[in-house]
Amino acid sequence: MGEGLRFLWTATRGHRLRPWRSEYLKWRLETFTGKHAKDVRAGDFWRFAIGERKQLLRFLRWLSEMRSFATGYKKQ
Repeated sequence: MGEGLRFLWTATRGHRLRPWRSEYLKWRLETFTGKHAKDVRAGDFWRFAIGERKQLLRFLRWLSEMRSFATGYKKQ
């Protein structure tokens, strides 16, 4: 969970209370869904986050694994 929060903190810089306004997250949604980043609204963001929560959790687990691999630290 810590890695997930760390990622969200970094990805939402400048828009922490409104993550759907983050240029980075809008770009990622555009890449994943095909919807243009300029058209992403709060409802789109939350529908995506809830609808794809399994994929998002899988991504966060992968991210944690890659960070631990990069730092040479393995969680037990």
